[in-house]
Amino acid sequence: MNRTGSTKERILGAAETLFAQRGFDGASLRQLTSAAGVNLAAVNYHFGSKEKLVEQVFRRRLDALNAQRLAALAKVANQPGTRLEDVLDAFIRPALELSHDDGGSLFMRVLARAFAEHDDGLRKFLSENYGHVMRQFTAEFARLLPRLSKEELYWRIDLVTGALTHAMSGFGMIQRKSGVSERAHREQTVQHLVRFAAAGLNAS
Repeated sequence: MNRTGSTKERILGAAETLFAQRGFDGASLRQLTSAAGVNLAAVNYHFGSKEKLVEQVFRRRLDALNAQRLAALAKVANQPGTRLEDVLDAFIRPALELSHDDGGSLFMRVLARAFAEHDDGLRKFLSENYGHVMRQFTAEFARLLPRLSKEELYWRIDLVTGALTHAMSGFGMIQRKSGVSERAHREQTVQHLVRFAAAGLNAS
């Protein structure tokens, strides 16, 4: 990696850690530059402002996540043999893989902060840049569940998303057992969550 790329990644990594620990308002640029080992000019050069830095912290993770989700969805969407579980797998698996990657669990805390702190500007950024992903999944859920009203479908998708977020946080009652690999545990989580979500979406 070249020096410019290395500096930018150090800043992003330090920002992700501090935002997870202190929140967006609680993490100062002074703390960030100290943690990254750079000066304020470097932050301004690469990002322009703290707000743009926050956005890039999200883009670094979410761009790849949602590209994987859409690629998986494209394989099953609008196909006559597609099951609800197929669409849920496309939605759930990439997210759980992200949460188990290096730094993924830390990013989940950053994402939780975005909603807990009620930052309207950040919510607007996330909606404008990633809302289309949820709309595509919602359209496929609606195709497979035509009996549900729009409002009822939204309620159920919202609850499924909440369950996924909880699973991604790693704070649940079910922890990986000794002797079980990380990959095997993740696969168990995917399968259980897909079955659970399908039952909830399809409930009478």
